[in-house]
Amino acid sequence: MHRLLTTFAIAFFLVSNSYAQEENETQETKEIDSIATSLSTDVDMVVIQDSIQKKELKFNPLSPSKAAFYSSILPGLGQIYNKRYWKVPLVYGAIGGSIYAYTWNNNNYKRFRVAFKRRQAGFTDDEFYDLNGDNAPGDDPDLDIDDLEDQQERFQQDRDLWLVISIAAYALNIIDANVDAHLKQFNIDNDLSVDFEPFLDLNSVTNDPIYGMALTIKF
Repeated sequence: MHRLLTTFAIAFFLVSNSYAQEENETQETKEIDSIATSLSTDVDMVVIQDSIQKKELKFNPLSPSKAAFYSSILPGLGQIYNKRYWKVPLVYGAIGGSIYAYTWNNNNYKRFRVAFKRRQAGFTDDEFYDLNGDNAPGDDPDLDIDDLEDQQERFQQDRDLWLVISIAAYALNIIDANVDAHLKQFNIDNDLSVDFEPFLDLNSVTNDPIYGMALTIKF
């Protein structure tokens, strides 16, 4: 009877020990599987992070030169090259209006100059001698020689001014195309930030508080 109990106790111990080992192995297996799952998840996360691609702007050093060259050949063409189509009417409005004003003043200058020269030569058949056609023979002209000279000089000054404005508008058209092409390649993304926030610190020597506002630029 004593041997039977001893044998039963030993058998029970072996069975319980075996069950405990199996349970430990199961737990270890679960832990290994859990670690493997975690590693697998981490690997997936790394792959996802690696798969993220930032959009990088391609830098073309010749783009500003091309835009300026196109605008110098044909005003507004550089703006079209930069895809700033709304600027084309402004370019043609500025240059076209300046050329029109120059032409108008130049034509009037020539009219008064011809009349002034003929009046100096003693002729009275110019268009400004009798503007309304109602002067009697021997009457004074509607515009005398001094008036013709003044009008000639005024239109000459206005013509020269509009010539300068026309050249400036043409040059501005080229400069705008060049600068706009430069700015299009300027790197602006979400990593750039400017923050203005309160600042507080202690003086390492006197322990006095130092406070104010701090401007932080991140890039």
